Amino acid sequence: MARRGERRAGPELTSELKAPQRARREPSPLQRERLAYRRRQTVRSVVVAAVSTLALGVLLVVAVTGAPGWDRVKESFLDADVARAALPDILRGMWLNVRLLAFCAVGAMLVGLATALLRTLRPAVFFPLRALATSYTYVFRGAPLIIVLYLLTFGVPGLRLSGTPTVLVLGGIALVITYGAYLAEVFRAGIESVHPSQRAAARSLGLTYRQTMRRVVLPQAVRRVAPPLLNDLVALQKDVGLISLAGPIDAIRAAQIQTAETYDFTPYVVAGGLFVLLAIPLIAVTDWVTLRAARRQSAELSA
Repeated sequence: MARRGERRAGPELTSELKAPQRARREPSPLQRERLAYRRRQTVRSVVVAAVSTLALGVLLVVAVTGAPGWDRVKESFLDADVARAALPDILRGMWLNVRLLAFCAVGAMLVGLATALLRTLRPAVFFPLRALATSYTYVFRGAPLIIVLYLLTFGVPGLRLSGTPTVLVLGGIALVITYGAYLAEVFRAGIESVHPSQRAAARSLGLTYRQTMRRVVLPQAVRRVAPPLLNDLVALQKDVGLISLAGPIDAIRAAQIQTAETYDFTPYVVAGGLFVLLAIPLIAVTDWVTLRAARRQSAELSA
């Protein structure tokens, strides 16, 4: 019977022991005042930001619509009928831009990573490869993209070699090798930011150079340079529209054709809006990754 009594009293005793703990978890009056003050400040900040944004928007609308030439600009750039008529062709061209972006993004990252690995090779026997990779980054980081695009899309077909790729493929190659040079420096900065002790520890554990780079160095390097990599991809997303200079009918070329037919610039505005909509998800991911990296770094410093 005593054991039964002890069993019955056990939960009551446990609840009595936990009661002071629950009481201690309740915020103090001073803490409640602080929380209330922070909530008031947050609401006040949101209200002020909303009012100031609304006021600025109203001023901009009044300034633009009140300009003497607003009616003419509205007719030439914001014609709804022309936009509806041009939208299907521009959407078909935008699908070409999306496919080209996927190909160029993967290709530029692979070229950039390979170039960065070549530039970080230390043995003297690899000096020719290091020199070649360095020359590549110097040349294509300095050359304007439009010049590289013209040289490949107009110069290579002019050689009349058998098996010459199409102009679209040559334009994609121009984008890949140009952005690969930029991404190579981003990857190289990430690789060199990893402390040498990480490599020494991996080699002391018996890992080869290739295993050390794949399992120890590259994971840390890619995580550190993820924000600048995504920023370069956002820039690439815009520059794929330059392929229209070589002739393929993408969104910008389709807008140009519609403009030539209607003598109205509204199709260009439609194409620009589609490019912005395409960039918004990637920009949002870039901001999220940047914020996450900053929080991780602050947590590591505080620890």
